[in-house]
Amino acid sequence: MFRVSRALAVACTATSLGAQAPAIPHDLVAARVTTAPVIDGRLGDPAWQQARWSEPFVDIEGPRRPDPPVETRVAIAWDDEALYLAASLEEPDLWGTLTSRDAVIYHDNDFEWFIDPDGDAARYFELEINALGTVWDLFLDRPYRAGGRADNGWDIAGLRSAVHLEGTLNDPRDRDRGWFVEMAIPWAAFADGGRTVIPPRAGDTWRINFSRVQWELDVIEGRYRKRRAASGKPLPEHNWVWSPQGEINMHVPERWGTVVFAAAP
Repeated sequence: MFRVSRALAVACTATSLGAQAPAIPHDLVAARVTTAPVIDGRLGDPAWQQARWSEPFVDIEGPRRPDPPVETRVAIAWDDEALYLAASLEEPDLWGTLTSRDAVIYHDNDFEWFIDPDGDAARYFELEINALGTVWDLFLDRPYRAGGRADNGWDIAGLRSAVHLEGTLNDPRDRDRGWFVEMAIPWAAFADGGRTVIPPRAGDTWRINFSRVQWELDVIEGRYRKRRAASGKPLPEHNWVWSPQGEINMHVPERWGTVVFAAAP
């Protein structure tokens, strides 16, 4: 009984300090396609109609925080040439400002994709895009907490990406429906991803996660501006993710979800 009571006491103390066990990581099946999707941001391709779409995104900290007010979902497909992504982001206020490649895209509302091919929680890829279609791609040899450094000079050779908007960008006079992302990453881009078979085989698994950064906005003199606190600083951004991290930190790869590469139908 002593051991049980002590364990309960430790658990209660951890809870009182705000600690929370991370959620069970999610999994997603990547459909094997015979016809690659057209990378134009429009998600009417057969690949996406037949895909298994993810659950809606949740707050990065998990169930301790409210669910996002707008829905975000993703789907993945693959063939012998590339890894494909589709993302659907509901958004009533389409906004974006950054136009230079490899700018810090999360200073805008953005969509982010994290990929660890061999699942060792090191040597992973990050790819971000905003509603203008501006891309930031980088490679990390290990997480920041382990002394990792981001290689911002690394670019995905052969990357194809597109954004489609349903609404008007940077125009607060109306209500928008959302934005949609498509990407294709050639398998050769993952050559630095560790001891992984490239392209993968049916049944292989990779560690992945997806994130959406969302800022609170106000309309000032007819333009979107980040909402500011009394101090004058912008309010903190929201971080909505596919597989919750349990903390505000995407760079904990061991808590990411898993993609399973399906066999041909």
